[in-house]
Amino acid sequence: MQRTMGGPMAVPVSVLRLPRGPDGSGRGFSSTTPNRRGEAPEVTEVTKATQATRAALRRRFLLSLAAARGQTATFVLCQHGRVGGNDGSAAAAFQVDALQTPLGVQRAALLRGRDVVAFGFQMAEK
Repeated sequence: MQRTMGGPMAVPVSVLRLPRGPDGSGRGFSSTTPNRRGEAPEVTEVTKATQATRAALRRRFLLSLAAARGQTATFVLCQHGRVGGNDGSAAAAFQVDALQTPLGVQRAALLRGRDVVAFGFQMAEK
């Protein structure tokens, strides 16, 4: 798509790059796995229960992110750091406006999801 002055910008597309396999030329797929040999993966009751639990936890997490959007939230970070601000929420990173840190207030910031140990916010009463 060519971009002309004032025309629409191309939408960026994320690309997943798989790591190289142990042989150096592969992309991490083993030819000995059941899927590669055409066998169906074994599904047990434990696997089903684990998947159901993970799905329920993921749903609860996403609902809490949706509820926190626009609320003043407190974030507990690795190394026991505490910061606060207006949560803009996302799954991989938290977009926070007016982030209050020990060094001052940042107008806007992104907190990496893996750095956030916990977050909390006050729910409005109905």
